[in-house]
Amino acid sequence: MTHFLSLDETTLKQHNAYWTAKEIAQQPSSWRNTAAIVEQHSAAINDFLSPILALPGLQIILTGAGTSAYVGEALAPHVTEKTSLDVRAISTTDIVSNPLGYLQQDTPTLLISYARSGNSPESVAAVKLADQVLDNCFHLLITCNEAGQLAQQAQGRSNSYCLLMPAETLDESFAMTSSFTSMLLATLCIFTPDEQQLETLAEQCEHLLANQLEEIREFADSPMQRIVFLGAGSLVGYAKEAALKCLELTNGDVISYFESPLGFRHGPKTIIDDKTAIVLMASNHPYSSQYDADLYKELLKDQQCMSVTQLKCATQRTALADVWQGLYYIVYCQVFAFYKSISLGLTPDNPCPTGEVNRVVKGVTIYPLNV
Repeated sequence: MTHFLSLDETTLKQHNAYWTAKEIAQQPSSWRNTAAIVEQHSAAINDFLSPILALPGLQIILTGAGTSAYVGEALAPHVTEKTSLDVRAISTTDIVSNPLGYLQQDTPTLLISYARSGNSPESVAAVKLADQVLDNCFHLLITCNEAGQLAQQAQGRSNSYCLLMPAETLDESFAMTSSFTSMLLATLCIFTPDEQQLETLAEQCEHLLANQLEEIREFADSPMQRIVFLGAGSLVGYAKEAALKCLELTNGDVISYFESPLGFRHGPKTIIDDKTAIVLMASNHPYSSQYDADLYKELLKDQQCMSVTQLKCATQRTALADVWQGLYYIVYCQVFAFYKSISLGLTPDNPCPTGEVNRVVKGVTIYPLNV
């Protein structure tokens, strides 16, 4: 019988948890599929991007809503550091609500949009607003849904290129898992490709999924009421996504929060009580890791929280850069959130059956911009 995350298919379907478990477990395979897709389309991607990236004064905006926005937040520090490009992460929800605060008419702009379905109102509106406001605008659309509005609208437009993710990453579950990591990894393969980092990451996650599930499940079964995810640099984006995944899959029963290790001391540390768990996403950067170590020691010394877990991807071969290591961390956090949902008696594939939140956001009115 098929098993995902150590649970058989029958049990998963009884708990309305099948798709979430499958989509978490498939990620190492989906990452290899994603890299193959980028390689397959590399010539066309290069032909589209090369003249754009050569434009003087170009800015690159990484955008999406919710989990898709955190793709950009995890990527921006890394791509900025490793290239000479001006890269920033701005959510579609910010662009749509205040377009003139983020889009400068005379600044050449490449908008890289991330979207699982490609049908979220803000995702579609952000592309249209960018075309309306900017004199020189280009779009790289990275999406999991060939039939989505973003993918459909890109057809036949010379200023747009749509890269489709593997079909299995169009997550059926409420929470984005393999869609998030595959869109992020695709961008890494385009701008800072590294086959060794990719294969090391995939192997380490396969090891986690084969050998650490019971450990993560025991952690999820602990009686926490709050959880804090901490990370620096690219890991801040991953910490945001981990907090959201926990909040979503527990339907808000476990209050989750994120911060950087340095920022946590400036007020947010007051969230700690004896029912608070803390997850520190340790950096592999020799400079940043010093601040992680200081806070970890401080939290242990304070003895105020329920537990402190310091995540680390220990590999014998290749040390993973933080943006790659963050993918390992997010798989750990996805598994944790899945087991926590189960332990609370919830249904991970649809943790909010009453419909206040939905797989694709509803109820958003997009207003015309008059400029």
